[in-house]
This record gives sequence, structure tokens and C-alpha cells, in this order.
Amino acid sequence: MEESILILGAGIMQRPAIQSAKNLGLKVFVVDANPSAPCVGEADFFEPIDLKDSEAIARYALSLKENAGLKAVFTAGTDFSASVAYACEKCGFPNHSFRAAENASNKALMRQCFKNARVPCPHFLEIKKQSLEEILSPNVLKNLVYPQVVKPVDNMGARGCRMVRSEDELFPALSEAFEFSRTQTAILEEFMDGPEFSIDALLYDGTLTITGFANRHIFFPPYFIEMGHTMPSQNSYKDYIALIKTFACGIKSLGLSCGAAKADIKMTKTGPMVGEIAARLSGGYMSGWTFPYSSGLNLTEQAILVALGRTPQMLEERRFSLEEHEPFEIFAYTSKLACAERAWISIPGKVKEILNLDEAGKIEGVKNIFPRVSAGDEVRFPKSNVEKCGNIISVANTRAEAEKIAREAVGKITLVLEKENPKTDEFLFGAKDDDGQTFPPRAYQIPKGASNELAYELDCNSEKIIPKDESIEKYIPTKLLPFLEMRDWNNLTLIETVRKFDFLCPNHADLHYKKFWTALMRGGIQGALYAAQ
Repeated sequence: MEESILILGAGIMQRPAIQSAKNLGLKVFVVDANPSAPCVGEADFFEPIDLKDSEAIARYALSLKENAGLKAVFTAGTDFSASVAYACEKCGFPNHSFRAAENASNKALMRQCFKNARVPCPHFLEIKKQSLEEILSPNVLKNLVYPQVVKPVDNMGARGCRMVRSEDELFPALSEAFEFSRTQTAILEEFMDGPEFSIDALLYDGTLTITGFANRHIFFPPYFIEMGHTMPSQNSYKDYIALIKTFACGIKSLGLSCGAAKADIKMTKTGPMVGEIAARLSGGYMSGWTFPYSSGLNLTEQAILVALGRTPQMLEERRFSLEEHEPFEIFAYTSKLACAERAWISIPGKVKEILNLDEAGKIEGVKNIFPRVSAGDEVRFPKSNVEKCGNIISVANTRAEAEKIAREAVGKITLVLEKENPKTDEFLFGAKDDDGQTFPPRAYQIPKGASNELAYELDCNSEKIIPKDESIEKYIPTKLLPFLEMRDWNNLTLIETVRKFDFLCPNHADLHYKKFWTALMRGGIQGALYAAQ
């Protein structure tokens, strides 16, 4: 009987798993609650099952084991490694134990495991919605030191996750986190300050092999939006070893033993501190795209071999072994090329059209472009990682080259918004503080004193007009001239935005000077094009 595999999830993040399984000669069964998920058609067989319904998935897996030669259950880039582990235990397949996978899926259980094993992690409180006032008593509230961070215990992609800078922000943040939690439970933890890294690894036969190590690029407080990652990482070898050893201790504390593990970890002023460890390969394009491009190794295929109980081929090619082997014998697979993943985002509104996707894809070194929105879609400034508008991946010989290519590609792509949208009007022209903590931020946040002078200049020219079809570069406010190299969230400098507008919109009506420059400063090229409609 032909061997088969059951893969949880039919989204873009699961495409490498479906393709890798087929490359290994496996028949591919896929389950997902959404029968319209993008990769449904790539499976040999599809069954609409909710990924959180572990009992239904286990029953389906047992029937496939009996009737279709099922040899493994697998996922990557989903929340549901516990559902995989549960089905594997029922079927007797190699995997992390169900208990260990639960530890790695629930942030409160995870933090407690870390605490018990003295793995460096933030101090935390588990807060259930029904016992909110009891847990956050006046005595507890008065002793909280800000900033804190609120997270749902059982979600990914930074949904419902935000920094809390004062007690005024605390209860609204918890309410939002409860909405994103299947169990209406959140954790409140101290904020970890320092550069953040993503680490992918495979556990096999008592060994831990580091298969990806990247810098994460996080922006837009009080939310934590990953605007991309870059590998190889930029840190000292001493810090690299310290981060890996802390990751290994965290893995051991959770009980993970056979399969993939993924960490978000920071290097704080007191040393490494674990944010999260998941019992799966990473999402966010790292395990399926950037690491394979960087290393030459199909990581997903190697993880599937482990799930099948076979020896992964990468064991013969691991680059070096760390001198100290506790708590595992630790190896690392290193990068050969540099790889950068970057996102593009939008101000609020409704997409009219997307410009220059094809041109961005033709830039030498761009490997992939993944649009996530299209004409007619509603967009907003992201509060989580699932609200970004698209991602590009670039490859080059050096970090600097890969980052430059990614920046150029993102800068080419432009989302034009439909006119006369109340959400866009509010973003561009509504009251907005300049305290540096306002969310969403301005596209170009120049120093406060200069910003006040700019506002004065615009007020003084409230009736001024940029004439029909004139280049706006000739009308740049003088107070902006020292800041022309400032970059916005989509990697365009101010002068690049000005020139991009002139290129995209050479024929325009008379432009109200104050309104136009207000829109450009708050919304970048999107704001400028919106104001010119």
C-alpha cells in the first residue's frame, strides 16, 4: 500500500509541507476548516475538519492508518501542534508527546514550565476573564511595573498581543486579548527589552540541530508587528551560543523530544530570555522559504522524515557541534547565502488597485512576492501579523545586499486606495498627537520641534495651492528639507515618496497645499495619492 501523510492546514504556510511530502513519494491528505483555503487543490485528498478538533482529527488519522497507509501526521506554521501530537499518540507515530505539545501551545503552561526549570523568561500572571477582578486586585495593580505585555494564551501571529504602558491601557488590552483566546485566558508579563531572534530546530534521536537563526524586525508599539526577518543573524558568536543554550533548556523544560521546535527569544541586558517555544516549524516564511534559500536545505522535508520515523538526511551535513552538550547533543546548520523577508502594509481604507507587483518581482535577487490583499479588500494599519498586505523574499551573497534588494522591492509596490473613505479620512486628517506613542504612527515622524514648526508653516499657507500638473518636488515645505532621507514603514524615503508621486501622478488637479502635505506626511505615498483624487 502506498504510504501517506496527514497535513494539518491548507494555507500558504503549509504549501512547502504538501510539496515536500509529494517529493518524498507520499500520498497527501490535508484537513482544514476552510474548504476554500489556497492549497486545498494541491492535496491528493481534502477533508474539511476544524484544526482545533483534535478528537475528529485523531479519528480521521486512525481511519487513514487502517485504510490508506498513513505513516505520519504533520503541521507547520499553525497553532495546532497539540492536535498533531494527539493524533500521533493515538496512531503510535513518532512525535512530541501530547503533554509536551500542550505545554508548547498554551503560553501559561509554557511559562510555568520555564519557571519550574529556571529557564530565563518574563515574570507573568495568568488571567482568566471570569476571574479578572480577583487576580488583578488593587494590591496587585499598585505593584505592577510598566511596561507590561498582554497576550492570549492560545493564539499566534501576535493577535491580541500588545504592550501596556500604564494602568489606563491594561483593561482594554486584556479585553482585546480575551477576544482572541479560545479559552478567554491571557497572560500579563513583564516587557523584555532587547533584540529579538527566531530559531528553528529539529529534535531527533537525542540531538538538537539548529536549522535557522534570524533577526526579527519588530515595529509599531504598543503592538508587535514583525516587518520581516533576516538571516544569517547579526550578533556576536558569544551571544549566539548563549541564545541556543537557553533555547535548548527551554525545549527540555517543555518535554519536547521528537520533531520540530521554534523559538522567539531576546537578548536582554541580563542575558537571553525566552519569549515562546512552539512544537512546530516556524511560519512567517522562515522554515519554508528563507532558510532553504539561505542554507540549501529543504527543512520541511527533513522534518517530515523525522515524523515518518526515518533518519533525516541533514544529519550527514551538519556543520559543527557545540562543545557543551547539555541538555542535548547540539548541532547547527549554517547559512551559505543571505536572505531577507520584508512585509508591506497599508493605511486604513479599501484597495482600489495595486501597482508595480510585476516590476518588484523582476528585481534581481527577489525570489518570491506574496500579496495578501487585492482590489476591493478592506485594509487597516496592522495590529497583528495577519493584517499585513504582503511579503517579499530576497537572496544575495551578503546581508546588506539582501536587505537593499528587499527594501527596493517593497518600495516599488503601491496600494492605491479608493477615494472618499471615512476610515482613510480619519487616519489622514483626524486629530493626531505627536507624543511618539500614538498608534497608528505617522509615515514620517520627524523630531517634535521641527514637527511643530512644520504645522505652523502649513497653517500659514492654508490657502496655498500646488498648481495643476506641477511637480510637487518644487513645493516641498522648507522645514522638511533636512528630513528628506527619513524612511516610512514601506521603506521609502521622503524624497523617494515625493518623486514617486510625480511619476505616478504627473497629471493632477490643483492640490490644496496644507491638505496634500498633511496627507503625505501621515500616509506616505498612499496618503499623497488619496489626497490627489
